[in-house]
Amino acid sequence: MNTRNNELNQALEAMHFGFRAMVYKPDNQLEALGYSRVHHRLLYFIGRNEDCSMSELLDILGVSKQYLNRPVKKLILDGYLIQQADKQDKRIKRLSLSNTGRHLEGQLSGQQRQRFAAIFEQVGPEAEQHWREVMQLLAGEIES
Repeated sequence: MNTRNNELNQALEAMHFGFRAMVYKPDNQLEALGYSRVHHRLLYFIGRNEDCSMSELLDILGVSKQYLNRPVKKLILDGYLIQQADKQDKRIKRLSLSNTGRHLEGQLSGQQRQRFAAIFEQVGPEAEQHWREVMQLLAGEIES
């Protein structure tokens, strides 16, 4: 195998193992609650987009309604999410985090934020900026 393929394989492996390390603790905490990574994703993105509609959430995450329907309902039933009718259009349901949901999201994502903060402190601002550029370019590939 040529050197470039080896380098690219190392990049793929670094992505895999880095992601696994980032989600390990939150995934264990979620599993203890009977949740999965999709529940964390919902808490995170609803927390950053308070009062979003299901349609807006689907656009943000780029997934189907069927994929999110059951996890959203479970989070509502368990008291982590609040669903309310839109003030102007009662057909639209708005989602937000309850205080319990905000607390859980803070625990789950807080672990990840702390890990990023420590790593970015270690590598410095220039490496952090390069990492952000790579991630933005990777994310842009999905949209094209």
